[in-house]
Amino acid sequence: MHVHRLREEFVRRLRRLMRTGVPIVQCAVAAGLAWFLARHVFGHPAPFFAPIAAVISLGVSLGQRMRRALELVVGVSIGIGVGDILISIIGTGSWQIALVVALAMSTAVLLDGGGVIVLQAASSSVLVATLLPPATEGGLTRMIDAAIGGLVGFVVAALLPANPLAVAHRNGRLVLGALADALRGVGNAVARQDLEMATDVLAKARKSQRSVEEFRTALEAGVEIARFAPIRWRRRGDLERYATAATPIDRALRNTRVLARRALAALRDGEPVPRPLPGLLEELAGAVVLLRDELASGVDPLQAREAARSVAKKSTVELLGEGDFSMQVVVLQVRSIAVDLLQATGFSRVEATAALPPLHPEQQAE
Repeated sequence: MHVHRLREEFVRRLRRLMRTGVPIVQCAVAAGLAWFLARHVFGHPAPFFAPIAAVISLGVSLGQRMRRALELVVGVSIGIGVGDILISIIGTGSWQIALVVALAMSTAVLLDGGGVIVLQAASSSVLVATLLPPATEGGLTRMIDAAIGGLVGFVVAALLPANPLAVAHRNGRLVLGALADALRGVGNAVARQDLEMATDVLAKARKSQRSVEEFRTALEAGVEIARFAPIRWRRRGDLERYATAATPIDRALRNTRVLARRALAALRDGEPVPRPLPGLLEELAGAVVLLRDELASGVDPLQAREAARSVAKKSTVELLGEGDFSMQVVVLQVRSIAVDLLQATGFSRVEATAALPPLHPEQQAE
């Protein structure tokens, strides 16, 4: 048993290493290339700022790499400039380092710098004040090294990119799986009049927002990779489908949490459950699963669209009449979620709403 656990742990860590293999290779190649260029092409004797900048530029958020790479260079330049000027005047020591860091960070803040600029200004000023005092090498040379590293990091990310769909698929499955589970769970809870099950479903649904945020971050990263990496251009269509679905999926999850809360309230109050409701919720969950599978397969989610349209057509005014207030809210949320899923398949808001049967008699007459 102990050997089996060790084997499972080894396999888990090996998989994690494989998932991070591309970033490791990117950082290694970028660091070596940045050093080579700065040392042998530009002739800088000790260009350690170049590999540092390359690795840091690769480590920042993929979805904002261009802006962050620029911030990196600006931050390093501020830190080097302030450090060179002050250390050449006041010398090196503990209070001098403290003063240099404070002034470098203050300068970055006054320039309306982001977090990357401020932190790089601080770290660069420390390096200037300790490892490479101004007399050993010019500040301009170190600024050029930072620019070389930032540029190399960006180029390596474009030429040796990660698979932009891998993370999108993984996070998409998590988000859509959570949505399908919540809808199916509420359907089972109301069918069985199970208050405890409804409570558990709501608790799990409330934890789903973090998955949505990670999904959006993964899409931003994927879109940037597909935009700048030539070998990933063919993935643009698949990413566009995910991008189209992202916001409606977020709304569907929010509406599902409202649905779960009202279903729980209805069960607590002993409200009657409309007979078709559990089946509609199961159909909605099925539409979500179809959406997940079609997005992962890289095809237009036409089956998911038809499944969501079928639920929309069945959410009629008569269904509202079978429940009290909380159950009526649940039915209205079913309609909203059906619209969200139709939009996730590529429908506009107008097209998705048109699939719903009218709720008012005058609309039916028209």
